[in-house]
Amino acid sequence: MADDRLMRIHSDEFRAMSERVLRATELTSRLNVLPFEDEAGKAELFERILGRPLPARTTIYPPFYTDHGLHLELAERAFINQNCTFLDYAGIRLGERVMVGPKATFITLGHPVDPGERREWLSGGPIDVAENVWIGAGATILPGVSIGRDAVIAAGAVVAEDVPPATLVTGPKATVNRQW
Repeated sequence: MADDRLMRIHSDEFRAMSERVLRATELTSRLNVLPFEDEAGKAELFERILGRPLPARTTIYPPFYTDHGLHLELAERAFINQNCTFLDYAGIRLGERVMVGPKATFITLGHPVDPGERREWLSGGPIDVAENVWIGAGATILPGVSIGRDAVIAAGAVVAEDVPPATLVTGPKATVNRQW
């Protein structure tokens, strides 16, 4: 993204991203209505969504949602359970043997906190998940987060900060950090 992880809304870059969002939504809509046993149909749609074939022994159970797809990097033997969402414009990387529980959400873009900038900019950062990480059902991973090798993200956890290797993180914690 331009301008140190910021994109001006209504810029050429934003318009191009918006067009890809519509295309990715169309493709995932088709994917999510295929019969589960239609392996060839799923493989063809995943290739169009991701811009390349799924890596060897990588499994994704639909329904599956992404707003971009082309910035989602999946390593071999990653497993993504059903009903997961990947908002990947700023980039998401899942290392080998990562397991993602149902309804997990990965978000790489958001809006600035400042009210005057919210409708003018998108902000964010890539998400990097190292090898052998387990992400529980309903977990939410926020922009710019890195998760270290062998870490476990508990079901329902909201991850807003980096997670060291071989660490268990739990809980949705909403805390007042700033007021205006």
